[in-house]
Amino acid sequence: MTIKTRFAPSPTGHLHVGNIRTALHNWMFARKNSGEFLLRLDDTDKTRSKEEYVTAIRGDLAWLGIHPDSEERQSERFDRYEAQFAELKAAGRVYPAYETAQELDLKRKVQLGRGKPPIYDRAALDLSQDEIAGLEAEGRKAHWRFKLDHDTPIVWTDLIRGDQNFDPALLSDPVIRREDGSWLYMLPSTIDDIDMGITHVVRGEDHVANTAVQIQMFQAFGAAIPDFAHEALLVGTEGKLSKRLGSLGVSGFRERHIEPQSIVALLARIGTSDPVEPIADGSLLVEAFDFSRFGRAPARFDDEELAQLNQKIVHVLNFEDVKDRLPDAMTAQGWELVRPNLHHMGEVDQWWQVVTGPIAEPELTPEDQDFLHEAQSTLETLSWGDGIWKEWTVKLKEQTGRKGKSLFMPLRQALTGLDHGPDMSAMLPLIGRDAALERLKAAIS
Repeated sequence: MTIKTRFAPSPTGHLHVGNIRTALHNWMFARKNSGEFLLRLDDTDKTRSKEEYVTAIRGDLAWLGIHPDSEERQSERFDRYEAQFAELKAAGRVYPAYETAQELDLKRKVQLGRGKPPIYDRAALDLSQDEIAGLEAEGRKAHWRFKLDHDTPIVWTDLIRGDQNFDPALLSDPVIRREDGSWLYMLPSTIDDIDMGITHVVRGEDHVANTAVQIQMFQAFGAAIPDFAHEALLVGTEGKLSKRLGSLGVSGFRERHIEPQSIVALLARIGTSDPVEPIADGSLLVEAFDFSRFGRAPARFDDEELAQLNQKIVHVLNFEDVKDRLPDAMTAQGWELVRPNLHHMGEVDQWWQVVTGPIAEPELTPEDQDFLHEAQSTLETLSWGDGIWKEWTVKLKEQTGRKGKSLFMPLRQALTGLDHGPDMSAMLPLIGRDAALERLKAAIS
């Protein structure tokens, strides 16, 4: 059997960190098992679904390195849903109901007031043909519900949550079709999973009750039931669901210069027993992916942890990984020089400017200016080469008696305009002899 997973976003907005995590885990599980990963666009909502969001979803997944093996669109499958709906109707597994939203809300309040679970009472099943005709004469249109089998407990073994058991009598018969004929999520999703050969459904634990209902839908069609994995939802650092997490998407990550490898490394591991590590090679994360290592506790998403992880990821990126994003004149040697000082790739230009100039003028004491005057004179007498920094500073130490910070800091400030930064033994050859002498002259003028 070929493992097949799917990610099924609605193109009514941009992806956020929660559904990015779902997409990632579906993709990783398929890749680990040499399976297939399907992108299914749940675009049945004709009003809210937009092509610009379809394009954005594809682009965001590609940026993260998530490449679907195939793509489907629900908007192209309405005829199939009609046919399967008719099959359920003939089997007596769906029925029309006419209550308004206000009437249903009132029923729920009454049930809660009586200490009963707020589930649908199946009043629509008791309507006579005359009553139905009367309601329709009033202008009411039916919505349709799937009739649950109350006699058969719903059980499955979840790959994360373990054994699950639902009493269908404690669940409402779900609405599957609205009054205007449009489809709600659960029935088209089930039909698609059957037709597309989905073997594993990986999604958030907020879908557990939906799964109980959908299992009966699979059974109503006589279809094989996929394996399910319901993972804990993301929470923010404050320990609860955050509205910000619902809006944090790829565009925000990119604006903050977060590397896609950093997002993948974090979302692959949070909520599991495995440590979050700066692993830039996604294949290593795929190899270690295992639902048995997922916990039931909420998965904590921490912006600061992501920033720190991103810095570590940047520090292991090779020149070939980033060369298309570097300043034109920057070489592999230049990348190796500035890389250890970066928090993110957005800082590359400012660090490379330390090499190419212009630089800020340092504030120096008269004593340091005198020292730099001698340093300039000494540098002019030396042969230029890769070991120039060591040769120069050793000679200055002998000539001036300076050592440590008093020796190195004025030189760094004059040559870079900063009091910190890359190793000067690597920096000075990149700055070059003429530019170094010019900067020393400018510092003491």
